[in-house]
Amino acid sequence: MRGAASAVPAATRAVIGGSGSLAADLPGDLHPGAGVLETGLVFETPWGESPPFTLFELGGQRTLHCKMHGWRKGVSRGRASRQVFSVLHRAGVKRILSDAGVGSLNHLLDPGDLVVVDDFVDMTTDRDRYGVVAGDHLLIMRDAVCESGREALVSAARRHAPERRLFTRGTYVVTEGPRFESPAEIRFMQTLGDVVGQSFCPEVWLARDIGACYAGIYLIVNYGEGVVREWEHDVLAQIFREDAGLMGRILLDALAALPPGDDCHCRDLRKPTLLT
Repeated sequence: MRGAASAVPAATRAVIGGSGSLAADLPGDLHPGAGVLETGLVFETPWGESPPFTLFELGGQRTLHCKMHGWRKGVSRGRASRQVFSVLHRAGVKRILSDAGVGSLNHLLDPGDLVVVDDFVDMTTDRDRYGVVAGDHLLIMRDAVCESGREALVSAARRHAPERRLFTRGTYVVTEGPRFESPAEIRFMQTLGDVVGQSFCPEVWLARDIGACYAGIYLIVNYGEGVVREWEHDVLAQIFREDAGLMGRILLDALAALPPGDDCHCRDLRKPTLLT
């Protein structure tokens, strides 16, 4: 890995990899049209040194990819998110896809199911204090998740995993982590949403902050405490290992299918600030 640099290469798209695709070598050989241009790219940001990025090309579009949301030891999750989105903002990224493993709040959702969410509830407690990346805009969170991105992920999931149960909407409840939730917390969260995880915020609104679209696909890896039955660590680990390639293929296939331009309804939900 090279030392940190200040110049960020131009890219129109990004994949923020999560726990679902972590065990896969993305893009690797997961898509025949993906070609790696550079690896181990680290950049200086106002929030410290960024995680390493891979720059690759797919369908004539340059894409930046980082693993596990940029989280790593010694860096808070809120700060890691700002590092990642500072890089994406400077690159000119306009479309972002992501993934993660999540827990089931809805007793109808089982481990192995796939969910493409369309809304969220942010219950994080320590991630807003690092501020926005671009700033000077009202961030309207109506239609928080990009419709084009959701459609591309749903279509890709149906192609690559026709035997899987796929849910095309749902609400993601975001917790601070890194711990899992208590049974009482899960009972409360069941009144708010369908899946629980730790990555969706601040990513979804930082994307809007930098003028980019955001959508993600989520792999159910366990039941929330008290939902259906107790989850098993070995089963969770097995899902992560066995489904990583599938998650990577879905992300890359959806990435290739995104509309070529950057015109999107999402842009209309980022307005100039009135606080001047």
